[in-house]
Amino acid sequence: MSWGTELWDQFDNLEKHTQWGIDILEKYIKFVKERTEIELSYAKQLRNLSKKYQPKKNSKEEEEYRYTACKAFLSTLNEMNDYAGQHEVVSENLTSQILAGLARYVQELKQERKSHFHDGRKAQQHIETCWKQLESSKRRFERDCKEADRAQQYFEKMDADINVTKADVEKARQQAQVRHQMAEDSKADYSSILQKFNHEQREYYHTHIPHIFQKIQEMEERRIVRLGESMKTYAEVDRQVIPIIGKCLDGIVKAAECIDEKTDSQLVIEAYKSGFEPPGDIEFEDYTQPMKRTVSENSLSNSRGEGKAEPKFGGKPKGKLWPFIKKNKSPKQQKEPLSHRFNEFMTSKPKIHCFRSLKRGLSLKLGAAPEDFSNLPPEQRRKKLQQKVDELNREIQKEMDQREAITKMKDVYLKNPQMGDPASLDHKLTEVIQNIDKLRLEAQKFEAWLAEVEGRLPARGEQRRQSGLYDAQPAPAVNNCAQARESPDGSYTEEQSQESEVKVLATDFDDEFDDEEPLPAIGTCKALYTFDGQNEGTISVVEGETLYVIEEDKGDGWTRIRRNEDEEGYVPTSYVEVYLDKNAKGAKTYI
Repeated sequence: MSWGTELWDQFDNLEKHTQWGIDILEKYIKFVKERTEIELSYAKQLRNLSKKYQPKKNSKEEEEYRYTACKAFLSTLNEMNDYAGQHEVVSENLTSQILAGLARYVQELKQERKSHFHDGRKAQQHIETCWKQLESSKRRFERDCKEADRAQQYFEKMDADINVTKADVEKARQQAQVRHQMAEDSKADYSSILQKFNHEQREYYHTHIPHIFQKIQEMEERRIVRLGESMKTYAEVDRQVIPIIGKCLDGIVKAAECIDEKTDSQLVIEAYKSGFEPPGDIEFEDYTQPMKRTVSENSLSNSRGEGKAEPKFGGKPKGKLWPFIKKNKSPKQQKEPLSHRFNEFMTSKPKIHCFRSLKRGLSLKLGAAPEDFSNLPPEQRRKKLQQKVDELNREIQKEMDQREAITKMKDVYLKNPQMGDPASLDHKLTEVIQNIDKLRLEAQKFEAWLAEVEGRLPARGEQRRQSGLYDAQPAPAVNNCAQARESPDGSYTEEQSQESEVKVLATDFDDEFDDEEPLPAIGTCKALYTFDGQNEGTISVVEGETLYVIEEDKGDGWTRIRRNEDEEGYVPTSYVEVYLDKNAKGAKTYI
């Protein structure tokens, strides 16, 4: 099967067919090129999609990715980023392994095709030239034969005519001989050219054209093979990335399998647990008989009819107690049903218990959050403080590593003065040591607050969490440190000028609490440590002193106690040991 023997007369069709083959190859190149562009565009879109849903640093979204479901989603985004990278690899491999090679091959193919068909046209032109020579010699031989016949006929005519002179007859005879010789020469020339043409024609159809067509056939077959190899490479490029893509998908599946609903539920508890105890039972109110409340012997004042004597705390003018008790100035007012009272209790917003709390609330709204996170519930405050302590410890460790590195460098300079001046490191070493001291003081301050708030939490029996680098302060000192900065609701105390402003503001509310009835004692307590109650609403106690408890700790770390009818206030719960007496006079009744 050869184009040279089978298609010897299809030169033009072969030329068209080979051009069509090159067009097919260029079309495939264009297809692969567009595929690479699609892969790059798809990879770019995947990367942008992954980047779009990545959590922003130092934002609330970053905190949300503690949950296992969010971690799995983050792993999915990272795997999709790797997945996009594999599409980029596909594009690069298609470009390097197919496009670059095929582009060069097409140019070479065009040159080879042009050369082969140029040789074919040259052979065609040569055979056409031989054919024209043959035709020319044939026409010349035909013309000379005709001329010789006419000359012979003219001679015979002249020779038969008696009126023609002998000279004319001789002239006609010579002319006939010349024409006859020319015809013989033309015949010989025609025969020679014919033999040459037949030889050239045999060479053309049996040697030159088959050889040229065979080369064209081989060229076309190479093109077909190269196209097939390119298609295989096209498939192999995709096949090579399938294992990595499979690993990406396996990573997504593994991340999904790591989702733990119980862990997420526990993280929700850790994120939002306040540390407060649930509200106790609602006091039973007996409407079948008028309420008879007995004035306790340890009340802050005498009966209302004896006039009002200004109470004193330790010889100082007594400030107003914290307004935790709701005043009831109209006891004859019609009572609401218990269900309405309960609904009101569950839906009402917590009241601000003191002027410092009011000022703290205003400052929080203005963005000035307290340094010790006292605006947060106990559990959340403990977590924030622990995070701050851990952060400070990391910074301290970093500074200590830097100090050690500088010290080693200084030792090297001392041993090898040519390497540097040891005195040049003194300033940097001093600066690092000062930073360490500052960070240690800061860490101790936050550890003191952390120890104090851990003492407030319901599980007081648990061992307090320590820093791991420094020893914790003793409990009394810690509480004194914290107490010196906090008021009974857990907020900061203000500067002296700010306290005077609060006292001035408090005079506007004096009348609201003048008619308060004293609370009955619900138990006793023993002071474990000495406490100097210098803040408004607190009371000083001495270690070992026994006092009456009139209000339990509501979850804020403070217990309300009474010494005598003139002295009552708040002390830190961790400073006293409480003994509640359910049968004591004035104790609440629960149903």
